[in-house]
Amino acid sequence: MRNLIIPFALTIWAFSACSSKNTPTVTKVPPTNLTVNPVISSDSSGNITLTFSAQNAVSYTVLLGDGTVQQNTTGTLTYKYGFTGKYTITVTATSADGETISQIATANVGVKQKLVWSDEFNTNGSPDSTKWGYNTGGGGWGNNELEYYTSRPANAVVSGGVLKIIAQKESYGGSNYTSARLLSQNKFSFEYGKIEVNAKIPGNAGAWPAIWMLGNDISTVAWPGCGEIDIMENVGNQPNKIFGTVHFTGQPNGGVGGTTVLPTAYSDFHRYAVTWTPTLITFLIDDVPYFTYNNNGDPFNQKFFVILNVAVGGNFGGAVDPNFQTGEMDIDYVRVYQ
Repeated sequence: MRNLIIPFALTIWAFSACSSKNTPTVTKVPPTNLTVNPVISSDSSGNITLTFSAQNAVSYTVLLGDGTVQQNTTGTLTYKYGFTGKYTITVTATSADGETISQIATANVGVKQKLVWSDEFNTNGSPDSTKWGYNTGGGGWGNNELEYYTSRPANAVVSGGVLKIIAQKESYGGSNYTSARLLSQNKFSFEYGKIEVNAKIPGNAGAWPAIWMLGNDISTVAWPGCGEIDIMENVGNQPNKIFGTVHFTGQPNGGVGGTTVLPTAYSDFHRYAVTWTPTLITFLIDDVPYFTYNNNGDPFNQKFFVILNVAVGGNFGGAVDPNFQTGEMDIDYVRVYQ
């Protein structure tokens, strides 16, 4: 048996070696010479026309810079942006063999938007009751906060063209601090657009100013199922650090968000804003984006209302300066565009 097996094995090896030498090499053909040309409409409509071409390309994938991705085979694409901005557009060409090549272009798009709701705080006295209501009371508000929210002018008043939300150290309602929390619930809410708030915030250790929104269905699905968009948060124990965050069911502790350091947060007014579309929520300060969240659907595809408040202490606010007496958030305006 041994004498028969060895020659047979050598025969198989020789056949295999011969077959390997005769196997043709397949050369894949990649796309080449990809060009991308964006043409922006001059009427501030947000419309853009993209033309792109590459040799050996059979299809294109276009990332439009606002979270939108489109597939294309014609080499021409028209699109309408929702907001003014500088968008980075990435076009990837694919050949029949699956080889790819990419090219990046930028587009400075201007979009004229309509102001749909605002408060300019130009009338001295109590905040406009047709636009704002109050949350009142103490008890920690789910965060072990130390303030008692009131509707008193001592804690919320319009004066000199700004809304002043004032946190104070005083014994009131069983708490050692007072403040105010204004909200537009049942008075105004909106779905998609841009909200911008021009504000100057307090920097006291323990102060926790916030400009934020909650979903209209909070009364039926509760938090965090209703969704939360924190346009601006700061705590004095983390000086000049601005937080932009979204909260929803199943998110990590503390929500999903980004931060940026703003050296003049306590001395100057700044425009804190969010642009919100069915696909993207972008956080900006003075028109400069610092965090973007890909909107994947619920709960951020419904109407939200606006909340303005200054909390004291709590899980996020942290230890309060023993010398704290008063901390004030000044708001020049709140504006919503669509």
